[in-house]
Amino acid sequence: MLNPTQIAAAATRIAPYIRHTPVLTVEPGPLGLPYPVRFKLEHTQVTGSFKVRGAFNNLLSRAVPAAGVVAASGGNHGAAVAYAATKLGHKSVIYVPRAIAKEEKLRRMRAFGGEVVLTDGSVADCMTRYARHAEETGALSVHPYDTAPTLAGQGSVGKEMEEQLDGFDTIMVATGGGGLIGGIAAWFGDRINVVSVETEGTNTLARSLDEGPDIDVAASGVSAGSLGGPALGALPYEIVRERVRTAIVLPDAEVYTAARNLWEATRLLGEPGAATALAALTSGAYVPEPDERVAVLLCGGNAEVDWFTG
Repeated sequence: MLNPTQIAAAATRIAPYIRHTPVLTVEPGPLGLPYPVRFKLEHTQVTGSFKVRGAFNNLLSRAVPAAGVVAASGGNHGAAVAYAATKLGHKSVIYVPRAIAKEEKLRRMRAFGGEVVLTDGSVADCMTRYARHAEETGALSVHPYDTAPTLAGQGSVGKEMEEQLDGFDTIMVATGGGGLIGGIAAWFGDRINVVSVETEGTNTLARSLDEGPDIDVAASGVSAGSLGGPALGALPYEIVRERVRTAIVLPDAEVYTAARNLWEATRLLGEPGAATALAALTSGAYVPEPDERVAVLLCGGNAEVDWFTG
């Protein structure tokens, strides 16, 4: 299983290429909550999401062939892989499911130098196309959530938070395929309560804990472009099964409310995945104990600026 030593090594490896993103504590009241909330502003990362951590750790710890790299993504992972590949002098091809593709994220991937290939069918069908590309061309496959280098890179955000904040007991993490929550849970172990937050249309982790890992979630709803994994990866599943005790699933309406509250209180713009994590608190689905110190990871910001105003 992934361990903190691997995560610390990844953090050192990727440090020259990523941003040390800031933290913010919002006092009781502005968010409509009677307690302070500590935020990690990972949506201010160089590509607009945490995904660049895992992307760089993959490309810096593995040999990249002349065929370059290939990834499958709803947007953030693709943007991160494209950015990292271009920065390190490699070609990148990103497969994106047409059904959940958002124009803002497609623009980001192309702007960072990626060749974007839109696919029909489900997210699982897109994953099959990307895997076939790797096999046929020899390109390095950069999986969004199910390799140790990806999880170790994503886990570095937990290490960074611990160094920045004055202590916290619980962290809210939006979950897609499990790379982020798996890396964070591997870093913290039993020291921090790691809470998974998903929407009803992207409830991969909650279903995996109930039904086992062999599921196929057809992502839908407001957070599909951020959190639309068909199943948890095998590596994240093993970590989550041991270390994540709480899995919250929310309707889309709560995500819109959380995003509006975040904007009104802080003037911060997060994408639906980021707002999903906060929604666990603003909806009342998670109520901290009186002395419990709570943190929220704002995982990404790659969305149209007015997505939550409709």
